[in-house]
Amino acid sequence: MTDSAEPPSTSAAEPKPTPNPIPNCLIHPRREPFEHGLLPIPKLIFPDPTQTLIQLRQKLVSNPRVDTATLADTLQISADHARLVLDTLASVLHSEADPLVKAQPGEIDFVGADLRDLILFLYIQSYKKLLPRTHKDSAAVADVWPSTSAFDGYLSALSPLQLVRSNSRRFMPSQADEEAHQLSYLQKHMANILSLLAEPVEGEGEESLVLTMEGFEHLGFLIQFGDKGSEGVSLSQATPFFANSDPDMPAVPVPAAQVHDWILQNIASALEHITERISAKENGPPSVSDQDVAMADACTSSIKASPSARGSSFIEGISKSSYVKQASDLKGSSVKVLNCHDSVIYILAPLRYATIYGCSDATIFLGAVGKAVRIEHCERVHVITAAKRVCIANCRECVFFLGVTQRPLMVGDNHKLQKSFYVSIRWHPTIHITQSWGSTWLKWALTQLNRWDDPLALGVVDPHDSLSHPAGVSDVQAESATRLDPDQFTSFLIPNWFGSESTGSTKDNPFPLPEAYMSSQQRNQKNLGVIKQLLREAPLEENRKRELSCALHLLFKDWLYGNFRYLRKRSLFEE
Repeated sequence: MTDSAEPPSTSAAEPKPTPNPIPNCLIHPRREPFEHGLLPIPKLIFPDPTQTLIQLRQKLVSNPRVDTATLADTLQISADHARLVLDTLASVLHSEADPLVKAQPGEIDFVGADLRDLILFLYIQSYKKLLPRTHKDSAAVADVWPSTSAFDGYLSALSPLQLVRSNSRRFMPSQADEEAHQLSYLQKHMANILSLLAEPVEGEGEESLVLTMEGFEHLGFLIQFGDKGSEGVSLSQATPFFANSDPDMPAVPVPAAQVHDWILQNIASALEHITERISAKENGPPSVSDQDVAMADACTSSIKASPSARGSSFIEGISKSSYVKQASDLKGSSVKVLNCHDSVIYILAPLRYATIYGCSDATIFLGAVGKAVRIEHCERVHVITAAKRVCIANCRECVFFLGVTQRPLMVGDNHKLQKSFYVSIRWHPTIHITQSWGSTWLKWALTQLNRWDDPLALGVVDPHDSLSHPAGVSDVQAESATRLDPDQFTSFLIPNWFGSESTGSTKDNPFPLPEAYMSSQQRNQKNLGVIKQLLREAPLEENRKRELSCALHLLFKDWLYGNFRYLRKRSLFEE
């Protein structure tokens, strides 16, 4: 990658812009493109993104919106990958009013993406994620868990199970670390990014670039002011250039160099603030979330679920418990479930984004997710969710019960995964889907097939993870998921904690159950009825009945012992 020459600096006669008109409002990177918008497609990662994308812009300048066919032809990628680019871009766009966001699935191929948003999306495909901090005794850790999977290196050679028990979360990048890393990336590349959005002044050559207010607003894809992002301060209103502009009069374009200087000032201020915050945390007493706390009972303790200052809620370190969160318990519309073990977690709320990371031996139920779900580095986890899109990366022996309107994306080093159909009892997902997806999407979802059984597998290697990989591995395709045997399929029971408000049945699910699974359920219910009838009518002598009764009680006790913790937590909730 090359860093092209920055736009010329402002002259001494030009007044230096103030950091921003809202003094207490810091600049932040938008996390969504970096967390949910990176695709491991080699043809999207350019050796020199600036020059490549300038040529792309010149080639497509007559196409203000780029459809699937044009994108596939221009980038020389398959139609499936071109559609994936548009679907992914739609899920991380900053403007809910964009036609791509509002389009129904059948319209996306033709509606296409705004050329400037597409260029920014393609540019950040060169982003490298932050590596975890090195363990103090990495040799000892490697000796404990010697392995050659994708979990090694990325998780300091620990499986998700060991990650929880060893409390190595403190060695993984914090949200502040990641934000600083993203800001540093934008700081380094902002000159190139502005050159892709700016326009030359007529008659003055390519050196004199200016940025219109409309072009500047597209930076909202990457940066934002305030804690609520798109719900907070408008990007143009946070600048000294376009604030209080007359909506009936086009704002005067601003030299790109002046915009560049102003953004760098704000990034420097934000990085200084983050550095002070990290330093205070490292030098002060350990926070509650960093301690190895024994998780005894399910509760609403701040140890387990903490809202961030940026509108996301974190559910972290749940161990050997059941745990439930409703919409009123969550801040914002994004949730991250991190490093939870041997637990059952219910998130009964409409969401925009959800991340499940580093969990093991757990069952996690997510309410309807309107944008994207990412499930990464998990072992033996069952996930039940209705979502627009799901990405599964580097997971082992997991089962996913999905109701999705886009093809599930499989990336990384996955092993022994199974996929099945979304179904739940005693919950009204239709209400949450309406809130998180919108009525247009709901109408479409109710009349179309669930795409749970049509996964799209990309590469084993994630080019964004900053790790070195053996030669030739980058061409290997990720292992997909096999279909769960219908005889193993069962409905997921949501305990009736909230009375009639959450009572429902499978008929409340927005996706019709496939014939194979419906037949299996009916067959199992019929077999259960037959067994009950046979037991009642069996002509057994009294001593044989006692033997049968004892055998059944022993089997029930074994089952009860294995499930006692879950049943006890559930009874606490129902009380």
